[in-house]
Amino acid sequence: MKRFLLGIFSLCCALSLMAQPRLAEKEYYVGAQAGVLASMVRFSPSVAQSALNPYLGTTAGLVFRYSGHKCCGLQVEVNYMQRGWHETDTDYRRELNYLELPFLTHIYFGRKFRGFVNLGPQIGILVNEQHQGMPADKKTQHYAADTRFDWGVAGGLGAMYRSVAGVWQLEVRFNYSFGDIFSNHKTDYFANSNPMNLSLNLAWMWQIRKDGHSKK
Repeated sequence: MKRFLLGIFSLCCALSLMAQPRLAEKEYYVGAQAGVLASMVRFSPSVAQSALNPYLGTTAGLVFRYSGHKCCGLQVEVNYMQRGWHETDTDYRRELNYLELPFLTHIYFGRKFRGFVNLGPQIGILVNEQHQGMPADKKTQHYAADTRFDWGVAGGLGAMYRSVAGVWQLEVRFNYSFGDIFSNHKTDYFANSNPMNLSLNLAWMWQIRKDGHSKK
């Protein structure tokens, strides 16, 4: 069911992009981004966590953006993300380092100064993991992750400024994984273990190519 909903969501994003009028001058950008993130994991049964004391990590990556339609474009990224969770009752911290690949519909408004929305699916892989403060009574969530493949959705709001020195962009983004960290068979302890995070990212991009002619 989760995969079906994600497929419908991705299809709607693609159709909304195709329905927009084409730009007289297509835009191609490449760049880099970095930021900070606060993350938790939605466990069922629950594990003691607090939104006021999440796991804090960093993220960095590369960005490619294509805008061929009025107010819409496609953005693809490769990001390294430090996700995880912090247990408030034991002070246990778990870090999960992912390589993520989001495919985003980029919806924008404005010209030199633009506001925008990014929406779309993402896939990823768990590269490595580490922990701090292992409790004496080791529980299920303190063992190594069962699943390395990750998939989910991402959505962000932000603003960008276009200058002769390139494009500067600031974005707040929410990522939610439909994939579980731990096995969720009927005989397993956890029914759900879905990572989620909120991040603040700063990006710099350079327009590398223009196709067509501008309409003045």
